Amino acid sequence: MSHTFHIPVLGLGFSVDTPLKVARYGINSVASVVDDDLIERMRLYHSQKNNLDAEPIAKTDPDARARRITAYLNLLSDLVDEQFEELKQQNFNAGTDLDRYFRLLPDDSPLKQGYELMIEYPDSPSKKIFQNILRSKMQKGSIDVNIMAKVDKMNFDADGNYTGDTNTDALAALRGFAESKLQSSLVLSAGMNPKLYSYLEKFDDFFPDEHGHLRKKIILKVSDYRSAFIQAKFLAKKGLWVSEFRIESGLNCGGHAFATDGLLMGPILEDFKTKRDEMQAELFFLYQDALMAKNLLTEVMPPQKISAQGGIGTAQENDFMLKHYDLDATGWGSPFLLVPEATNVDEETLKQLVDADTNDYYISSSSPLGILFNNFRRSSAERIRLERIAKGRPGSPCNKKFLVSNTEFTEQPICTASREYQNLKIKQLQSAGLEPKVLEREVEAVTEKVCLCEGLCASAFIKNDMLKPRESKAVTICPGPNLAYFSKIYTLDELIDHIYNRTDLLASSKRAHMFVNELNLYIDYLKKDISVYMDNLNEKKGKYLLKFKDQLQQGIAYYKQLIPNISNQTSAYLEQMLNDLALSEERLAMLKV
Repeated sequence: MSHTFHIPVLGLGFSVDTPLKVARYGINSVASVVDDDLIERMRLYHSQKNNLDAEPIAKTDPDARARRITAYLNLLSDLVDEQFEELKQQNFNAGTDLDRYFRLLPDDSPLKQGYELMIEYPDSPSKKIFQNILRSKMQKGSIDVNIMAKVDKMNFDADGNYTGDTNTDALAALRGFAESKLQSSLVLSAGMNPKLYSYLEKFDDFFPDEHGHLRKKIILKVSDYRSAFIQAKFLAKKGLWVSEFRIESGLNCGGHAFATDGLLMGPILEDFKTKRDEMQAELFFLYQDALMAKNLLTEVMPPQKISAQGGIGTAQENDFMLKHYDLDATGWGSPFLLVPEATNVDEETLKQLVDADTNDYYISSSSPLGILFNNFRRSSAERIRLERIAKGRPGSPCNKKFLVSNTEFTEQPICTASREYQNLKIKQLQSAGLEPKVLEREVEAVTEKVCLCEGLCASAFIKNDMLKPRESKAVTICPGPNLAYFSKIYTLDELIDHIYNRTDLLASSKRAHMFVNELNLYIDYLKKDISVYMDNLNEKKGKYLLKFKDQLQQGIAYYKQLIPNISNQTSAYLEQMLNDLALSEERLAMLKV
């Protein structure tokens, strides 16, 4: 690995072509393949931009979703390979992309140290040999792909016939990746889908070749040790190896949020650190047994990495995470939304992000999936949502239908963010004889839902001048709350220098440690949960809330013991962190279940 960080998936469109912008510099990034309409349009756009012929794949063509994804990923692979080879052929002169490749590397990288040594060499045949050795050691970044495992809509043909289990959205997307030429990783997120996981067995690239090499690897994005181990064992029993556990904060992250039962990031990472060897041994035993049943043999345990992401904001936090928890990498997502050369954020949204403060970022119930969603108050989608409510026309037109799931009023599923559903639901509530305050609260819960299918793509279309006539310009963006502390537009070099402690972009920001920030998000979440259920609290929910609170208290105790081990911060900083924990502990104690 050239770098010790990766860029996680950012919505649907924000990082859909990020590999074309960063992979040549050795940076791994993740693109979403949820929306094959977006994928197809980006394929045609980049083909035209690079003077390549591209035959459109119509939505109605056979196996269109998988074929669109395969074609786009193959295009990314070809273009990145071409970029990388061109970069490697450049001269080692200041200002070239080749020079930039090496200067972006972490300072402790042997490759960078070799580069700096080569620069000092006098011109000679030996220097040319040295340069060629450096070129041979360079690696391009991985083009990884994300599938939300449970976003798995059933599909029907024009006559209303079900097209089959292997043509549901998630399985077709998997097939699209599996049949591509990429040698990279599939990031599975948002929980376990046994049908999808079992479908992985159909593709040889996920199994080791005669040299034990995996052409395609599996990364599980997880939020706790127990669920990670369960999923990995399920896969190992099928001869499928998890090459990386990507641990994400339950609440201090971008996109959909999956609150743990009060388990905090630090204790979760400690679990992985202390149980890593035991877990790997058990998984490898299951893996070998399953491979033997398939007449495949492997004597050597494949590498299994552990990385973490969500809320990391400073080089000191990044370095501590890597070293203390023995991580292989960290993920930096939301800050890259402020790097125009790396992601697709339109100018209006970019300006709103720059001007935003902590109050503009909040955890909402606006996702039609019924999962918590990190939202941004200043987005154009939020403004338009409120305007529609004011005009008496709540809800959005539902064109793409990727998130249809509700059959409360219709035979075919519809989306809870759609105008159709919200009108029907509001009429039902209005006729239910509810108290005015209850009715108001219930209606607000209905109209809070926003269209993600179009909203999370709109920025990419606007930035690249790809909007069609009458197409929605409402941008939904889902940064993590940590982005509030980043308040400028940055170059790729500036943000990477920040990650590697070559500059400090947050020098003037008053910001608590990432662990404290996450703790406070969980306390806020618990407080809201208690207020919602307090009037109708049953025994089961009461036990859940008590367990949640107790695990937060255990997390605070863990952090108090951890602070003396944080050796890369000043004593004043650590004292402030201890004070912040004390204040959080007081807030937690005030919550009565």
